[in-house]
Amino acid sequence: MLMLTSQMIEGKRISRYHGIVTGDALIGANIYKDIFSGVRDVVGGRTSAYERELARARELALSSMADAAERLGAEAIIGVRLDYHNLGGTMGNTILVSATGTAVSLEDDD
Repeated sequence: MLMLTSQMIEGKRISRYHGIVTGDALIGANIYKDIFSGVRDVVGGRTSAYERELARARELALSSMADAAERLGAEAIIGVRLDYHNLGGTMGNTILVSATGTAVSLEDDD
């Protein structure tokens, strides 16, 4: 599934808009415990374990969004946006990664 942040695809014409598609993924509070208990993993102010978990959550959100677009019969998603939300409060230190975009079908430019 082609996913782009732009609204247009060079050499292609949008033939149909299927609508907004989304995908979400949560990183639970346990990741924070794991990260901060393994302080030796911190190098130069960066925590590689945390970065890996964020990357994994981002990929899950994008994959979920792509699955939704496929179910609609789309070939691509344009205007992709990623958002990160700290749910905090009763959820602890849970982070929600959300992906949104517009599912479209394409034709070659003539």
